[in-house]
Amino acid sequence: MIVRKKIAAVLSAYLWLTLSVVAVSANEYTHQLGDEKINFAWNVDGDKLQVKISGKTEGWVGIGFNPSKEMKDANFILGYVKKGEVKITDEFGVETNGHQPDRKLGGQDDAVLVGGTEENGTTVIEFVINLKSADAYDSSIDVNGDTIVLLAYGAGRDSFRTKHKYRVEYKVNLATGAAEKM
Repeated sequence: MIVRKKIAAVLSAYLWLTLSVVAVSANEYTHQLGDEKINFAWNVDGDKLQVKISGKTEGWVGIGFNPSKEMKDANFILGYVKKGEVKITDEFGVETNGHQPDRKLGGQDDAVLVGGTEENGTTVIEFVINLKSADAYDSSIDVNGDTIVLLAYGAGRDSFRTKHKYRVEYKVNLATGAAEKM
């Protein structure tokens, strides 16, 4: 009888874990915006923002939140997929036309990688960030206010050092999904 209970408990735990992983990987996103070249989908989940970026590139895709001017002061997350391995970086806009990794500036990587793919000329990355980070190089995001969102992708090279080939800017209310292309 004890063996049956242990087997039932193990099977129940396995089933729960399997269903949880499927729910995360088949994540439905409440909101999305973009164009034929790049797309941003997201969920607000309590104090976290779940993000999916997809772009028509075999290079990197990225997003920046709330720059003060052009790229300055924005919180950037960029990612690419190389040989099936997903790499992301958390960066900060140090000037109007440049950004550097938070770690290089004394901050930390606060983006949590969920996954990514590169298929048929499209790169997709998924990650989660805190809406209010303790890192000086990550700005707080007010989901009920206007958030400036920068979307971009690099040409077909898997390197964070390459300049963007395409970029677009939106003003977004992350809670409602209302968006305006800038």
